[in-house]
Amino acid sequence: MPSTATAPVVLDDLDDAALVERALARDGEAFRQIMRRYNRRLYRVARSVLADDAEAEDVVQETYVRAFMHLDAFRGEARLSTWLTRIALNEALGRVRQRRPTVEVEHLDRLRDEGDTRVIALPTAHRDNDPEAAAARAEVRRLLEQAVDRLPVPFRIVFVLRDMEEMSIEETASQLGLRPETVKTRLHRARRLLRQALHETLSSALVDAFPFAGARCNRITDAVLRRIGIEDLPQE
Repeated sequence: MPSTATAPVVLDDLDDAALVERALARDGEAFRQIMRRYNRRLYRVARSVLADDAEAEDVVQETYVRAFMHLDAFRGEARLSTWLTRIALNEALGRVRQRRPTVEVEHLDRLRDEGDTRVIALPTAHRDNDPEAAAARAEVRRLLEQAVDRLPVPFRIVFVLRDMEEMSIEETASQLGLRPETVKTRLHRARRLLRQALHETLSSALVDAFPFAGARCNRITDAVLRRIGIEDLPQE
Protein backbone atom coordinates (compact mmCIF):
# COMPACT_ATOMS: atom_id res chain seq x y z
CA MET A 1 0.00 0.00 0.00
CA PRO A 2 1.56 3.32 -1.06
CA SER A 3 2.59 5.72 1.67
CA THR A 4 0.35 8.75 2.21
CA ALA A 5 2.98 10.68 4.14
CA THR A 6 3.29 14.29 3.04
CA ALA A 7 6.72 15.40 1.91
CA PRO A 8 8.23 18.05 4.18
CA VAL A 9 8.00 21.62 2.94
CA VAL A 10 11.33 23.09 1.82
CA LEU A 11 11.18 26.72 2.88
CA ASP A 12 13.83 27.72 0.35
CA ASP A 13 11.34 26.79 -2.36
CA LEU A 14 8.51 28.97 -1.01
CA ASP A 15 7.86 32.42 -2.42
CA ASP A 16 7.56 35.47 -0.19
CA ALA A 17 3.76 35.35 -0.04
CA ALA A 18 3.82 31.79 1.29
CA LEU A 19 6.47 32.68 3.85
CA VAL A 20 4.45 35.68 5.04
CA GLU A 21 1.38 33.47 5.41
CA ARG A 22 3.35 31.04 7.57
CA ALA A 23 4.91 33.87 9.57
CA LEU A 24 1.46 35.27 10.32
CA ALA A 25 0.71 31.86 11.84
CA ARG A 26 3.80 32.36 14.08
CA ASP A 27 5.97 29.84 12.25
CA GLY A 28 9.46 30.59 13.58
CA GLU A 29 11.23 28.96 10.67
CA ALA A 30 9.29 31.15 8.22
CA PHE A 31 10.52 34.26 10.04
CA ARG A 32 14.03 32.88 9.93
CA GLN A 33 13.81 32.15 6.20
CA ILE A 34 12.61 35.67 5.42
CA MET A 35 15.56 37.10 7.35
CA ARG A 36 18.07 34.82 5.68
CA ARG A 37 16.65 35.82 2.30
CA TYR A 38 16.96 39.55 2.87
CA ASN A 39 19.62 40.06 5.54
CA ARG A 40 22.35 41.01 3.10
CA ARG A 41 20.22 43.45 1.15
CA LEU A 42 19.00 45.27 4.25
CA TYR A 43 22.49 45.32 5.75
CA ARG A 44 23.97 46.77 2.58
CA VAL A 45 21.22 49.39 2.34
CA ALA A 46 21.62 50.45 5.98
CA ARG A 47 25.39 50.51 5.72
CA SER A 48 25.26 52.60 2.55
CA VAL A 49 23.57 55.31 4.62
CA LEU A 50 25.47 54.94 7.90
CA ALA A 51 28.92 53.61 6.85
CA ASP A 52 29.12 51.79 10.19
CA ASP A 53 28.95 48.01 10.63
CA ALA A 54 27.48 47.93 14.13
CA GLU A 55 24.85 50.57 13.50
CA ALA A 56 23.87 48.93 10.22
CA GLU A 57 23.36 45.62 12.04
CA ASP A 58 21.18 47.44 14.57
CA VAL A 59 19.10 48.91 11.75
CA VAL A 60 18.63 45.45 10.23
CA GLN A 61 17.36 44.12 13.54
CA GLU A 62 15.03 47.08 14.09
CA THR A 63 13.71 46.73 10.55
CA TYR A 64 12.68 43.14 11.09
CA VAL A 65 11.15 43.81 14.48
CA ARG A 66 9.05 46.64 13.08
CA ALA A 67 8.08 44.64 10.01
CA PHE A 68 7.22 41.46 11.90
CA MET A 69 5.22 43.29 14.55
CA HIS A 70 3.11 44.79 11.76
CA LEU A 71 3.24 41.94 9.28
CA ASP A 72 -0.53 41.87 9.03
CA ALA A 73 -0.29 45.31 7.40
CA PHE A 74 1.67 43.87 4.48
CA ARG A 75 -0.88 43.46 1.69
CA GLY A 76 1.40 42.27 -1.06
CA GLU A 77 0.80 45.42 -3.12
CA ALA A 78 4.58 45.80 -3.29
CA ARG A 79 7.21 43.11 -3.12
CA LEU A 80 8.29 42.04 0.35
CA SER A 81 11.86 43.09 -0.48
CA THR A 82 10.64 46.57 -1.42
CA TRP A 83 8.62 46.90 1.78
CA LEU A 84 11.51 45.79 3.98
CA THR A 85 13.99 48.00 2.13
CA ARG A 86 11.80 51.05 2.65
CA ILE A 87 11.61 50.36 6.39
CA ALA A 88 15.39 49.95 6.59
CA LEU A 89 16.03 53.14 4.63
CA ASN A 90 13.67 55.14 6.81
CA GLU A 91 15.31 53.80 9.96
CA ALA A 92 18.83 54.51 8.72
CA LEU A 93 18.02 57.98 7.38
CA GLY A 94 16.23 58.81 10.62
CA ARG A 95 19.40 58.05 12.54
CA VAL A 96 21.42 60.27 10.23
CA ARG A 97 18.99 63.15 10.75
CA GLN A 98 19.26 62.75 14.51
CA ARG A 99 23.03 63.03 14.58
CA ARG A 100 23.63 65.77 12.00
CA PRO A 101 21.81 68.32 9.82
CA THR A 102 20.29 67.21 6.54
CA VAL A 103 22.91 66.51 3.89
CA GLU A 104 22.76 69.13 1.18
CA VAL A 105 22.40 66.70 -1.71
CA GLU A 106 21.89 69.49 -4.20
CA HIS A 107 25.38 70.71 -3.36
CA LEU A 108 26.82 67.23 -3.73
CA ASP A 109 25.16 66.84 -7.11
CA ARG A 110 26.88 70.00 -8.28
CA LEU A 111 30.33 68.77 -7.30
CA ARG A 112 32.73 68.33 -10.17
CA ASP A 113 33.75 64.70 -10.34
CA GLU A 114 37.42 65.60 -10.33
CA GLY A 115 36.95 68.00 -7.44
CA ASP A 116 35.83 65.52 -4.79
CA THR A 117 38.98 64.69 -2.85
CA ARG A 118 37.34 62.33 -0.38
CA VAL A 119 38.01 59.36 -2.62
CA ILE A 120 41.59 58.18 -2.03
CA ALA A 121 43.49 56.26 -4.67
CA LEU A 122 44.05 52.66 -3.67
CA PRO A 123 46.65 50.14 -4.83
CA THR A 124 46.00 47.96 -7.84
CA ALA A 125 45.20 44.27 -7.34
CA HIS A 126 47.15 41.78 -9.49
CA ARG A 127 45.82 38.44 -10.65
CA ASP A 128 48.16 35.51 -10.12
CA ASN A 129 48.21 31.91 -8.91
CA ASP A 130 49.83 32.67 -5.59
CA PRO A 131 48.73 30.29 -2.79
CA GLU A 132 47.84 33.41 -0.82
CA ALA A 133 45.12 34.21 -3.38
CA ALA A 134 42.31 33.85 -0.87
CA ALA A 135 43.90 36.35 1.48
CA ALA A 136 44.56 38.67 -1.45
CA ARG A 137 40.89 38.55 -2.48
CA ALA A 138 39.89 39.41 1.06
CA GLU A 139 42.20 42.41 0.94
CA VAL A 140 40.77 43.48 -2.40
CA ARG A 141 37.27 43.31 -0.97
CA ARG A 142 38.37 45.39 2.02
CA LEU A 143 39.81 48.04 -0.28
CA LEU A 144 36.64 48.09 -2.34
CA GLU A 145 34.46 48.49 0.73
CA GLN A 146 36.64 51.38 1.89
CA ALA A 147 36.31 53.08 -1.50
CA VAL A 148 32.52 52.68 -1.44
CA ASP A 149 32.43 54.10 2.08
CA ARG A 150 34.25 57.20 0.87
CA LEU A 151 31.61 58.05 -1.70
CA PRO A 152 29.37 61.01 -0.80
CA VAL A 153 26.27 59.61 0.90
CA PRO A 154 23.74 60.34 -1.90
CA PHE A 155 26.02 58.72 -4.46
CA ARG A 156 26.83 55.77 -2.19
CA ILE A 157 23.18 54.88 -1.55
CA VAL A 158 22.37 54.88 -5.26
CA PHE A 159 25.48 52.85 -6.07
CA VAL A 160 24.63 50.17 -3.49
CA LEU A 161 21.02 49.85 -4.61
CA ARG A 162 21.79 49.82 -8.35
CA ASP A 163 25.15 48.06 -8.74
CA MET A 164 25.33 45.87 -5.65
CA GLU A 165 21.68 45.00 -5.07
CA GLU A 166 20.88 45.24 -8.80
CA MET A 167 17.66 47.20 -8.33
CA SER A 168 16.21 48.80 -11.45
CA ILE A 169 16.44 52.54 -11.98
CA GLU A 170 12.70 52.82 -11.38
CA GLU A 171 12.78 50.84 -8.13
CA THR A 172 15.78 52.80 -6.86
CA ALA A 173 14.08 56.08 -7.70
CA SER A 174 10.92 54.97 -5.92
CA GLN A 175 12.80 53.85 -2.82
CA LEU A 176 14.71 57.13 -2.54
CA GLY A 177 12.00 59.51 -3.69
CA LEU A 178 14.11 60.67 -6.65
CA ARG A 179 13.52 61.17 -10.35
CA PRO A 180 14.97 58.39 -12.53
CA GLU A 181 17.21 60.97 -14.22
CA THR A 182 18.69 61.88 -10.83
CA VAL A 183 19.38 58.21 -10.10
CA LYS A 184 21.20 57.89 -13.43
CA THR A 185 23.28 61.01 -12.76
CA ARG A 186 24.29 59.96 -9.26
CA LEU A 187 25.14 56.45 -10.37
CA HIS A 188 27.32 57.81 -13.17
CA ARG A 189 29.19 60.05 -10.74
CA ALA A 190 29.56 57.29 -8.17
CA ARG A 191 31.07 54.96 -10.76
CA ARG A 192 33.46 57.65 -11.95
CA LEU A 193 34.63 58.36 -8.41
CA LEU A 194 35.24 54.67 -7.85
CA ARG A 195 37.15 54.37 -11.10
CA GLN A 196 39.43 57.11 -9.83
CA ALA A 197 40.13 55.06 -6.72
CA LEU A 198 40.18 51.49 -7.97
CA HIS A 199 41.66 49.58 -10.85
CA GLU A 200 38.99 47.80 -12.90
CA THR A 201 40.39 44.43 -11.83
CA LEU A 202 38.67 44.99 -8.48
CA SER A 203 35.21 45.02 -10.02
CA SER A 204 34.69 41.27 -9.53
CA ALA A 205 34.88 41.77 -5.76
CA LEU A 206 31.55 43.63 -5.79
CA VAL A 207 29.54 40.42 -5.53
CA ASP A 208 31.17 39.49 -2.21
CA ALA A 209 31.39 42.96 -0.67
CA PHE A 210 29.76 43.56 2.72
CA PRO A 211 28.87 39.90 3.37
CA PHE A 212 26.11 39.09 5.81
CA ALA A 213 26.04 35.37 6.47
CA GLY A 214 27.18 32.68 8.87
CA ALA A 215 27.43 33.60 12.55
CA ARG A 216 26.48 37.23 11.95
CA CYS A 217 23.34 36.24 10.06
CA ASN A 218 22.37 33.72 12.74
CA ARG A 219 22.97 36.22 15.53
CA ILE A 220 20.64 38.78 14.01
CA THR A 221 17.90 36.30 13.17
CA ASP A 222 18.02 34.77 16.67
CA ALA A 223 17.85 38.21 18.31
CA VAL A 224 14.86 39.24 16.21
CA LEU A 225 12.98 36.02 16.98
CA ARG A 226 13.54 36.55 20.70
CA ARG A 227 12.33 40.13 20.51
CA ILE A 228 9.08 39.22 18.76
CA GLY A 229 8.39 36.34 21.11
CA ILE A 230 9.02 33.42 18.77
CA GLU A 231 10.64 30.44 20.48
CA ASP A 232 14.21 30.16 19.31
CA LEU A 233 14.61 27.03 17.22
CA PRO A 234 17.81 24.99 17.09
CA GLN A 235 20.05 25.57 14.10
CA GLU A 236 20.42 22.74 11.60
